[in-house]
Amino acid sequence: MADGIIAPGTPAPEFTLKTEDGGTFTAADLQGRITVLVFYPFAFSSVCTNQFQVYEEVLDEFKAQGAELYGVSTDATPSQTAFRESLGVSIPQLSDFEPKGATAKALGAYFEPAGMTNRALVVFGPDGTVAWSHLADSPGDLPGANLVAEGIAAATSASA
Repeated sequence: MADGIIAPGTPAPEFTLKTEDGGTFTAADLQGRITVLVFYPFAFSSVCTNQFQVYEEVLDEFKAQGAELYGVSTDATPSQTAFRESLGVSIPQLSDFEPKGATAKALGAYFEPAGMTNRALVVFGPDGTVAWSHLADSPGDLPGANLVAEGIAAATSASA
């Protein structure tokens, strides 16, 4: 894995994230569609706020290409829900709170020095295999919507 992030061509490892409604999101939920997991350090931080507002502006374009986006952080579910609602965005949030960062660690998106999720994008194709991944140089770097589009394009061409 380059820079620790999970490499394209790697099948999704087993993982469990908590959904906002108290359910679970697992590797099985990746099947049949393009899924973009948007890892971010903390709800309510300034870069994270900008990131989700930018993605929300182009969300319809991503959905038109068959992609679903999910925000993932080590914040507890109530914090994530309050964050999403305060921003007025529709991108569902998935909590990697307990065991803390287990999914981020499995996908190479955990920032151990600070005990938080790093800023990363992992795009899965409809077969549950990583089609594209990106790890920001630092948690303060915002991956633009162009990078999400690049990942979706890679997943689209891989599944064609």
